[in-house]
Amino acid sequence: MTQERTGIATFKGSPITLVGPELKVGDSAPSFTLSKSLLEQASLSDFAGKIKLISVVPSLDTGVCDAQTRRFNEAASELGEEVVVLTVSADLPFAQARWCGAAGVDRVVTLSDYRDNSFGKAYGVLIKEFVIDMRAIFVLDQNDIIQYVEYLPEMSHHPDYDQAIDAVKKLLG
Repeated sequence: MTQERTGIATFKGSPITLVGPELKVGDSAPSFTLSKSLLEQASLSDFAGKIKLISVVPSLDTGVCDAQTRRFNEAASELGEEVVVLTVSADLPFAQARWCGAAGVDRVVTLSDYRDNSFGKAYGVLIKEFVIDMRAIFVLDQNDIIQYVEYLPEMSHHPDYDQAIDAVKKLLG
């Protein structure tokens, strides 16, 4: 049975239900397979050996998600080749590609959880009421161990960009 978590997150003050476990620092990151395009898939193992900053957003077509993705795109250019920044949303892959092109975002890898919401369920970010993923940040080391996690208590709030980027920099040495 799928775990449901209530009383920990809201959307504009109204309670929402998160589906899946609450992951913690020290946990092994669940594997995933997401859509990179309609025909191409990407999995966690495709980024083996790299530090991964996973930025989860409800939809790129909203203000906070737009700002979050642009901020991590800027950071990606400064973090070097040992780091990959992944943006995960339930947006369709062609909508992600359109948004990235219009926004000039070229340093993050956008991945879509639209097919079966398996990422959302595995990472504990699927919002039951909306069937999209809740805003969250995960930093995984080169061995896919979670080194930083931020589940936002309010969907419309910004994550702590500096803490997430600092977690990546600590892993870089």
